[in-house]
Amino acid sequence: MSEMLKNVDAHTQASFSLKHRLARLLWDIVYFVLFRPSPIPMYSWRSFLLLIFGAKIGKGCHVYPCAKIWAPWNLELGDYVCVGRGTLCYSMAKITLGDKVVISQGAHLCTGSHDYENPRFPLYARPIKVGASSWIAAEAFVSPGVAIGEGAVIGARSVVTKDMPAWTVCAGNPCRPIKLRERY
Repeated sequence: MSEMLKNVDAHTQASFSLKHRLARLLWDIVYFVLFRPSPIPMYSWRSFLLLIFGAKIGKGCHVYPCAKIWAPWNLELGDYVCVGRGTLCYSMAKITLGDKVVISQGAHLCTGSHDYENPRFPLYARPIKVGASSWIAAEAFVSPGVAIGEGAVIGARSVVTKDMPAWTVCAGNPCRPIKLRERY
């Protein structure tokens, strides 16, 4: 992994300018005062708050109040996406969820990490992309830079460290393809 990180473009290295830190502080205040305490059926209200902070939100999205979005400006949701209870979108880099994606409770989409082989232990960020009609089941973990194909199912508590194919049921630690899923 360290060799791969040495060839990283500058835009994938984590940077926290003063402007970024102030935006995160303001978002945290809005999250704890207006987003988190909102009643569950107020999906439009939470979508509105995310839009104000730069998220791209499709129609009919359901983001639950206890879903934690680290940086809304790095979040893109297609139409009819559900981000469940206790989901953590650690969006240091872009997280893109296609139409009709379901992210179940407690799932963790993590776009940032550290290069542990570098003595300076630098942060890096890689985008996550989840294809349309996919389901990330309860408490699954998706690593930085992973792409999940259209229609894929990621089993509960799976640890996804590499790309997963379209229309395939995948599970385990590490996550691996198990069987094909019927297209609809």
